[in-house]
Amino acid sequence: MRGGPLRSGEPVLLIDRKARRYLITLRPGGSSDLRGGKLSHDHLIGAPEGRHVTTTRGEKFLLVRPTLAEFVLEMPRGAQVIYPKDLSVILLAGDIYPGAVVLEAGTGSGALTMTLLRAVGPEGCVYSYEVREEFARTARQNIEKYLGPSARLVMRVQDVYDGIPDRPLDRLVLDVPEPWRAVPHAAAALREGGIFLSYLPTVPQAVELVAALRTSRAFAMIETTETLLRPWNIEGPSVRPAHRMVAHTAFITTARRIQPTGDAAVLPQRPEEGDDEEADSPEQ
Repeated sequence: MRGGPLRSGEPVLLIDRKARRYLITLRPGGSSDLRGGKLSHDHLIGAPEGRHVTTTRGEKFLLVRPTLAEFVLEMPRGAQVIYPKDLSVILLAGDIYPGAVVLEAGTGSGALTMTLLRAVGPEGCVYSYEVREEFARTARQNIEKYLGPSARLVMRVQDVYDGIPDRPLDRLVLDVPEPWRAVPHAAAALREGGIFLSYLPTVPQAVELVAALRTSRAFAMIETTETLLRPWNIEGPSVRPAHRMVAHTAFITTARRIQPTGDAAVLPQRPEEGDDEEADSPEQ
């Protein structure tokens, strides 16, 4: 998001004294009826962010532009979104870099799409496949509301199980229930050295995916992880973990596309715990 005064059409976040959050889009002549009274959008357009504003009933709200993580949690959804804790891991585990050509399958509400678009930058490209047109419409509205129209995004009503016509790809990110069905297409579409990443909620799904990746002989360095996020409350001398945390949401499986081989023994995998770790360190 840009800095400077707030503009018409921008989403903004209003936070009340009880830390409740309200996501609104600024419109000339518009107003928002909040729990603490009404706010005129005309009084907000052109104002700087990071200040307090007062409603018609005297309630104060902090006015800021939402971060991508905040927008993802508050935006309209047609499908369940990927949580920010996993979006951040996907960027690093998938090594999503500026200029990359990335394909995601399972656009959903557009949370991952926006994250990928920001990471690939103005020289990159994101292809996004979604089989449900109503989800694609909601996703496009969310994306354009936060990032604006983008020539770097190509959205298709396409089933990744039927094939991947867009290629070659640097990265492939799947948020679909049966990603093992797309493994042969992924092997054909990814360049050698490219990264395959899948987001799955259950252990049986992750097990079937890993088996398919190994059977293909076109992928190595296969690894599955999950991310647990526990916030802490710090109020003076009172320091404790929060009563609620975002624990398991999904398993993230990554693999590296390699030149196919018929010998399973030469495919490097993640070392077992307790293996000699000296080989991980460069020679002194």
